[in-house]
Amino acid sequence: MHHDVDRPRIREWDAVRGFALCGILVVDIWQITGMTVVREPGVVVPVRHALSVLFEGRFFPIFSLLFGLSFALLLDDAARRTDRPRLVLARRLGALAIVGLIHHQFHPGEALLPYAIVGLAILLPASALPNWLVLGAGLAGTVVVALTLGGGLAMVPGLCLLGLATARYGIADTLGDRGWQVGAIFAFALPAAVLAGRWEYRTPYLELWSSPASAVAGLLGALAYLTGLLLLLRTETGAVLSEVLEPLGRMALTNYVCATALILLANPWLGLSDSADSADSADYAALLGLAVAIIVAQAILSAAWLRFFQYGPLEWVWRSITWWEWAPARARRRSVSW
Repeated sequence: MHHDVDRPRIREWDAVRGFALCGILVVDIWQITGMTVVREPGVVVPVRHALSVLFEGRFFPIFSLLFGLSFALLLDDAARRTDRPRLVLARRLGALAIVGLIHHQFHPGEALLPYAIVGLAILLPASALPNWLVLGAGLAGTVVVALTLGGGLAMVPGLCLLGLATARYGIADTLGDRGWQVGAIFAFALPAAVLAGRWEYRTPYLELWSSPASAVAGLLGALAYLTGLLLLLRTETGAVLSEVLEPLGRMALTNYVCATALILLANPWLGLSDSADSADSADYAALLGLAVAIIVAQAILSAAWLRFFQYGPLEWVWRSITWWEWAPARARRRSVSW
């Protein structure tokens, strides 16, 4: 195996990953604890419905896009370092599938196992296709699924292909030169996301299952969040925010899995599962409080950990399996982007 110089980290993507990790946590808590969205048939808990419009389906697409993007960056790196780059990716995805399978026992509906399956079944074969075909398949898969199947895990293949195309067309490496493009997309996405969110909010809950409202609103919301954050990161305030989000993003796998453990440990004390049949505003206040507590704790611990180590604990194991050799552990000035 060849040992070339590692690609520098792309700090914006680390911050975006950390931001998405924070947003998806709210949804994870009510999924893991089984909190209900309705008090009785047709009567929605207002706070939950509002939180759904703000969080549900907005951050999962960002994660899916980033997964495809990271796949492409690692494949390029592997092509420079070994004669069998797809074997490196297959080993990485196989390890992720094992982690996801274990994690699924505690968090049904988690994302790691679907990502691993999509990576093995779709991204690996698609990596040999022309860029235009990958982009077209990603757009078609995302839009068609959103309009016909209502989103959810079914959108993962299309979004991952879009992430692969994003890297292939050089967008991942040239964010610093694309300020006006990001701004133009945000100018479209923000009002579109507001209108779509209103459409979702005003759609009766029992009709959302047969309506594309949630999926369309989720995609537009994700686009607005993503481009809005990328613009914010260019400001002085964004630079401070990035210092908080980047460590979370660099340890996203460890933080995602550990958050499940923290939710399960906190749930008996908060009684969120006990509120499944009678959830009210106080229960969702407790949910938000738990989310904030986990984010603050993980932000502090991630920053402290990365002062001494290059990778989070699970990231270190994952990287070692990927390259089939012990990864260096101690922190250094430069590290890889994926």
